[in-house]
Amino acid sequence: MRRWMALSLMALVVTSTAFAQDARLRRLGTGDDARPWEAVGRLNIGGNGFCTGALIAPKMVLTAAHCLFDQKTGARIDHTDIEFLAGWRDGRALAYRTVRRAVVHPDYAMADHLSSDGVRNDLALLELDHPVRDGKIRPFDTAARPQRGAQVGVVSYGKGRSEAPSLQELCRVLAQQDGVLVTSCTVDFGSSGAPIFVVKDGTPQIVSVVSAKAEVDGEAVSLGTSLGTPLAQLRAEMVAQKGIITPRVAAGTRNDTGAKFLKP
Repeated sequence: MRRWMALSLMALVVTSTAFAQDARLRRLGTGDDARPWEAVGRLNIGGNGFCTGALIAPKMVLTAAHCLFDQKTGARIDHTDIEFLAGWRDGRALAYRTVRRAVVHPDYAMADHLSSDGVRNDLALLELDHPVRDGKIRPFDTAARPQRGAQVGVVSYGKGRSEAPSLQELCRVLAQQDGVLVTSCTVDFGSSGAPIFVVKDGTPQIVSVVSAKAEVDGEAVSLGTSLGTPLAQLRAEMVAQKGIITPRVAAGTRNDTGAKFLKP
């Protein structure tokens, strides 16, 4: 299996100017700040960690596939132990939902997560037990992947900022290859599954989800899973009524979740 670093990042030229133009992460600590992003939520995973997810329909949350696996054993986690906290901020959420079923991209393999194939297929859909129909929470639309140099943003939870989402309104697409988006967006543990978005006519649309974190010439970058065909495959899996049976979970605890760190 080709390793991601050998595939693209070693050949990626990143100028300091590209990073200098990025906005900093901003904590969405008030209702007014958080309102446009309340369809983003924290995914609590079995009480042992968290990821980020986003509603793309009243009952459907988009996130990263590796969030559904035990990082030590590689076993699937019982998805009924996952809770989606929509708009989680400072101890309260606008909606609390458990997961009825979960579908992982059929080509995703936890053992290959640090390869280009692993990142490209690192996508999962979670069906909630009840729809989120709070009028304040509007699921996001999705859009085609952006071109290199395009302006994107990210909303995520993360290490040291798990109690409220943070917004980076401006980061950039540095490269794209084989269905993987390389961006200058700032992510950390817990940011896995966070929506990377573009703004079209004043409305944010999801174009990718955070899969991993890497480093190029001393600068941190994030790796995102492109949507398009992978998301269409997941929707087809949902229509086929897959993902309902609760998986068996191997012994072991999940001590860390979130963006995986890759070193060149």
